[in-house]
Amino acid sequence: MVRVTNGLQRQRRHKKFLKLAKGFRLGRSKVYKQVRLALVKQWQHAYKSRKEKKRDFRRLRIERLSAAVQAKGNKYSTFMGSMNKKHIAVNRKVLSNIAVAFPLVFDKVYAEVVK
Repeated sequence: MVRVTNGLQRQRRHKKFLKLAKGFRLGRSKVYKQVRLALVKQWQHAYKSRKEKKRDFRRLRIERLSAAVQAKGNKYSTFMGSMNKKHIAVNRKVLSNIAVAFPLVFDKVYAEVVK
């Protein structure tokens, strides 16, 4: 019986991972074992960063909204609290975009919330 070495499949698999590691430095782009480790670590960082990006943008939107409300002489927490009491359902993303891009519209929203 002939011994099966799985050679062609292995070559294709290695080639696929080596292609993904293009741009890495030294052995991390040339040695298969190091390439696998580097790619796994890269995928972990990418997964973590996708989650962090959501947090960062939420934080940015809250800061923008807070700055817009403070310019009117109020606090962010009281503004959001009064929005909830009046059952005005506009999320922070939309509110911060309105505050930055359309200040006159934000003035009307602010007047509606504060009165």
